[in-house]
Amino acid sequence: MPEVSPSDAVVEVWRREAPLLIAALTRLTRDVSLAEDLAQDAFVTALEQWPDTGVPANPAAWLMTTAKRRAIDAFRRADTLRRKTEELERTAGEADPMPDLDAHVDHIEDDVLRLMFLCCHPALTPESRAALTLRMVGGLTTTEIARGFLVPDATMGQRISRAKRTLTASGAQLEMPTGADRTARLDDVMAVVYLVFNEGYAATSGDEWVRPDLAAEAIRLARMLAELAPDEPEVHGLQALLELQGSRLSARTDAAGRPVLLDDQDRDRWDALLIRRGLAALGRAEAIATRGVPIGRYVVQAAIAAEHAKATTPSDTDWPRIARMYDVLAQAAPGPVVEVNRAVAHGRAAGPDAGLAVLAALPPDALPDSPLVPSVRGDLLARAGRADEAAAEFAEAARRTRNAGERALLEQRAAAGRLT
Repeated sequence: MPEVSPSDAVVEVWRREAPLLIAALTRLTRDVSLAEDLAQDAFVTALEQWPDTGVPANPAAWLMTTAKRRAIDAFRRADTLRRKTEELERTAGEADPMPDLDAHVDHIEDDVLRLMFLCCHPALTPESRAALTLRMVGGLTTTEIARGFLVPDATMGQRISRAKRTLTASGAQLEMPTGADRTARLDDVMAVVYLVFNEGYAATSGDEWVRPDLAAEAIRLARMLAELAPDEPEVHGLQALLELQGSRLSARTDAAGRPVLLDDQDRDRWDALLIRRGLAALGRAEAIATRGVPIGRYVVQAAIAAEHAKATTPSDTDWPRIARMYDVLAQAAPGPVVEVNRAVAHGRAAGPDAGLAVLAALPPDALPDSPLVPSVRGDLLARAGRADEAAAEFAEAARRTRNAGERALLEQRAAAGRLT
């Protein structure tokens, strides 16, 4: 096995530990923007020092100690925050120079969830809440978030900066909201968890088709939400959806990391434990719904994912049932992405022309920068035997995507259509 370089180790630790580190620092500094700056400074220091000193035995604790020392320096310079300086110094004594994160923060497993609720503060706009959470909790770059929202990088950078300033000015604290405040923020938190999972399930840019670390973190957060709000069917629906879709992650790429489409996946590689957990979570959501509690988009999407999970082969998939459920979803949560997926379902249930008819009803400018519409249209055209038209759509989808693996797959499908 090749040796991992110190620089690669820093990147891996950043992807894994950054949300926990930022959450812990937010608790200590009560300033989300300062917390992110301190975390980034600590990782820059690691990039400078680890190539010479080697990767420490406890990288996360090393980073936390480094960040806290930077915080102490900043508070000292500020001079008006002496109390915070003394509090930080008491927890960074010489007797414990490399303490574990648990020694600093009570209930560390809940801190990322608290950070999510903080990022979904009502002082922020809905777009800013999602963007800030993806940046602070999901660890996505500004470019990746901008791609997800279909806006320029500069626009997204300004949005995130304004959100951090707004939070600081509002005096918001890293505490779990209660009562009506928590209920009001729950929908935003669920939406952000889903966005983080989607970036892990199908990365918008870069060389990797999937980012299992992001998907796993989103699943963990969904489980925590289900424990926090056990009587909300949509929370259990979200957990079910992520568990069921997450079960396919290892089968979504081949040994070389190339994308593998659903019909071509080795279903023996699907994670049976995640499937069982997902079906159990869906069962809890449905049981709550029988008491008259309304369900929404996550429960319906989870029920769709369950149909795929229960099919042992592609031909066993109950596409007519899935198409009907997408019709329900289109009423509960209308939007172009739902319509594109509904086109897939109707194309498989009633033939490609039925799917193409659903796509034809979309506005011409729907998802203009996304490869989703042309890639699905290309698949439907290929199934209808219209190879030349399909090739043109796959080529257009390849032009739009910023993910290298997806581009290679789409270019391959375009070439195959031209050769037919």
